[in-house]
Amino acid sequence: MAVVNFSVNGQAVQLDADPSTPLLWALRDHLGLTGTKYGCGIAQCGACTVHLNGAATRSCIIPLSAVAGMEVVTIEGLAGEQDHVLQTLWYEMNVPQCGYCQTGIIMAAADLLRRKPDPSDADIDNAITNLCRCGTYPRVRAAIHRAAAQLAGGAA
Repeated sequence: MAVVNFSVNGQAVQLDADPSTPLLWALRDHLGLTGTKYGCGIAQCGACTVHLNGAATRSCIIPLSAVAGMEVVTIEGLAGEQDHVLQTLWYEMNVPQCGYCQTGIIMAAADLLRRKPDPSDADIDNAITNLCRCGTYPRVRAAIHRAAAQLAGGAA
Protein backbone atom coordinates (compact mmCIF):
# COMPACT_ATOMS: atom_id res chain seq x y z
CA MET A 1 0.00 0.00 0.00
CA ALA A 2 1.04 3.55 -0.65
CA VAL A 3 -0.51 6.97 -0.25
CA VAL A 4 -1.20 8.68 -3.57
CA ASN A 5 -2.18 12.36 -3.63
CA PHE A 6 -4.12 13.69 -6.59
CA SER A 7 -7.22 15.73 -7.37
CA VAL A 8 -10.60 14.37 -8.43
CA ASN A 9 -13.25 16.74 -9.73
CA GLY A 10 -11.47 19.68 -8.12
CA GLN A 11 -11.08 18.07 -4.70
CA ALA A 12 -7.76 16.98 -3.22
CA VAL A 13 -7.66 13.22 -2.60
CA GLN A 14 -5.25 11.21 -0.51
CA LEU A 15 -5.76 7.54 -1.25
CA ASP A 16 -3.98 4.73 0.59
CA ALA A 17 -4.15 1.84 -1.86
CA ASP A 18 -2.04 -0.54 -3.89
CA PRO A 19 -0.20 1.75 -6.34
CA SER A 20 -0.80 -0.75 -9.17
CA THR A 21 -4.59 -0.46 -8.76
CA PRO A 22 -6.08 0.81 -12.01
CA LEU A 23 -7.42 4.35 -11.70
CA LEU A 24 -10.85 3.04 -12.77
CA TRP A 25 -11.12 0.87 -9.66
CA ALA A 26 -9.70 3.56 -7.38
CA LEU A 27 -12.46 5.88 -8.60
CA ARG A 28 -15.25 3.32 -8.37
CA ASP A 29 -14.31 1.20 -5.35
CA HIS A 30 -12.34 3.60 -3.18
CA LEU A 31 -14.02 6.92 -4.00
CA GLY A 32 -17.55 5.78 -4.90
CA LEU A 33 -17.56 7.53 -8.30
CA THR A 34 -19.43 4.91 -10.29
CA GLY A 35 -20.23 6.97 -13.39
CA THR A 36 -16.97 5.76 -14.93
CA LYS A 37 -17.71 2.27 -16.25
CA TYR A 38 -15.72 -0.92 -16.69
CA GLY A 39 -15.94 -2.30 -20.20
CA CYS A 40 -12.97 -4.28 -21.41
CA GLY A 41 -10.04 -3.69 -19.06
CA ILE A 42 -7.61 -3.22 -21.97
CA ALA A 43 -8.32 0.39 -23.03
CA GLN A 44 -10.14 -0.63 -26.20
CA CYS A 45 -13.80 0.20 -25.55
CA GLY A 46 -13.60 3.61 -23.84
CA ALA A 47 -16.33 3.05 -21.23
CA CYS A 48 -13.76 4.04 -18.58
CA THR A 49 -12.80 7.38 -20.17
CA VAL A 50 -11.98 10.22 -17.77
CA HIS A 51 -9.98 13.42 -18.18
CA LEU A 52 -6.44 13.23 -16.84
CA ASN A 53 -4.89 16.70 -16.70
CA GLY A 54 -7.51 17.73 -19.27
CA ALA A 55 -7.04 14.93 -21.79
CA ALA A 56 -9.43 12.04 -22.41
CA THR A 57 -7.76 8.96 -20.94
CA ARG A 58 -8.88 5.37 -20.53
CA SER A 59 -8.64 4.79 -16.81
CA CYS A 60 -8.70 0.99 -16.82
CA ILE A 61 -4.99 0.74 -17.65
CA ILE A 62 -3.59 3.71 -15.74
CA PRO A 63 -2.06 2.64 -12.41
CA LEU A 64 -2.95 4.77 -9.43
CA SER A 65 0.75 5.56 -8.94
CA ALA A 66 0.81 7.32 -12.33
CA VAL A 67 -1.78 9.94 -11.30
CA ALA A 68 0.14 11.32 -8.32
CA GLY A 69 -0.14 15.11 -8.40
CA MET A 70 -2.51 15.07 -11.36
CA GLU A 71 -6.09 16.28 -11.90
CA VAL A 72 -8.73 13.67 -12.71
CA VAL A 73 -12.18 14.68 -13.89
CA THR A 74 -14.94 12.07 -14.05
CA ILE A 75 -18.42 12.34 -15.54
CA GLU A 76 -19.61 13.41 -12.09
CA GLY A 77 -17.28 16.42 -12.22
CA LEU A 78 -17.59 17.34 -15.90
CA ALA A 79 -20.02 20.15 -15.20
CA GLY A 80 -20.50 22.54 -12.34
CA GLU A 81 -23.92 23.34 -10.94
CA GLN A 82 -25.73 22.38 -14.15
CA ASP A 83 -25.19 19.59 -16.66
CA HIS A 84 -22.53 20.06 -19.32
CA VAL A 85 -24.04 20.97 -22.71
CA LEU A 86 -23.19 17.46 -23.93
CA GLN A 87 -25.08 15.86 -21.04
CA THR A 88 -28.11 18.03 -21.77
CA LEU A 89 -28.05 17.26 -25.48
CA TRP A 90 -27.52 13.53 -24.89
CA TYR A 91 -30.84 13.57 -23.04
CA GLU A 92 -32.69 15.93 -25.39
CA MET A 93 -31.57 14.10 -28.54
CA ASN A 94 -32.09 10.59 -27.13
CA VAL A 95 -28.47 9.68 -27.85
CA PRO A 96 -28.12 6.68 -25.55
CA GLN A 97 -29.93 3.44 -26.03
CA CYS A 98 -28.78 1.20 -23.17
CA GLY A 99 -26.48 4.02 -21.98
CA TYR A 100 -23.69 1.92 -20.48
CA CYS A 101 -20.90 3.32 -22.67
CA GLN A 102 -22.24 6.85 -22.89
CA THR A 103 -20.38 8.44 -19.98
CA GLY A 104 -17.10 7.49 -21.63
CA ILE A 105 -18.29 8.84 -24.97
CA ILE A 106 -19.37 12.13 -23.37
CA MET A 107 -15.95 12.48 -21.73
CA ALA A 108 -14.22 11.84 -25.08
CA ALA A 109 -16.56 14.30 -26.80
CA ALA A 110 -15.91 17.02 -24.19
CA ASP A 111 -12.16 16.62 -24.77
CA LEU A 112 -12.69 16.80 -28.54
CA LEU A 113 -14.72 20.02 -28.24
CA ARG A 114 -12.04 21.54 -26.00
CA ARG A 115 -9.40 20.80 -28.62
CA LYS A 116 -11.51 21.40 -31.75
CA PRO A 117 -14.45 23.72 -31.10
CA ASP A 118 -15.96 23.07 -34.55
CA PRO A 119 -15.18 19.43 -35.38
CA SER A 120 -15.89 17.87 -38.75
CA ASP A 121 -17.44 14.42 -39.08
CA ALA A 122 -13.93 13.08 -39.68
CA ASP A 123 -12.67 14.78 -36.50
CA ILE A 124 -15.50 13.17 -34.54
CA ASP A 125 -14.88 9.76 -36.06
CA ASN A 126 -11.16 10.01 -35.26
CA ALA A 127 -11.69 11.20 -31.68
CA ILE A 128 -14.66 9.09 -30.64
CA THR A 129 -13.18 5.61 -30.83
CA ASN A 130 -15.34 4.41 -27.95
CA LEU A 131 -17.37 1.31 -28.68
CA CYS A 132 -21.16 1.38 -28.46
CA ARG A 133 -22.87 -1.98 -28.88
CA CYS A 134 -26.19 -0.24 -29.51
CA GLY A 135 -24.71 1.67 -32.46
CA THR A 136 -25.81 5.17 -31.51
CA TYR A 137 -22.93 6.75 -33.46
CA PRO A 138 -25.13 8.88 -35.78
CA ARG A 139 -26.87 10.43 -32.73
CA VAL A 140 -23.50 10.90 -31.00
CA ARG A 141 -22.19 12.79 -34.04
CA ALA A 142 -25.35 14.93 -34.27
CA ALA A 143 -25.18 15.83 -30.57
CA ILE A 144 -21.51 16.78 -30.81
CA HIS A 145 -22.23 19.06 -33.77
CA ARG A 146 -25.12 20.68 -31.91
CA ALA A 147 -22.99 21.10 -28.77
CA ALA A 148 -20.26 22.75 -30.85
CA ALA A 149 -22.81 25.19 -32.26
CA GLN A 150 -24.21 25.98 -28.81
CA LEU A 151 -20.76 26.47 -27.31
CA ALA A 152 -19.92 28.83 -30.19
CA GLY A 153 -23.03 30.84 -29.41
CA GLY A 154 -25.24 29.45 -32.17
CA ALA A 155 -28.81 28.33 -31.60
CA ALA A 156 -28.48 24.90 -33.24
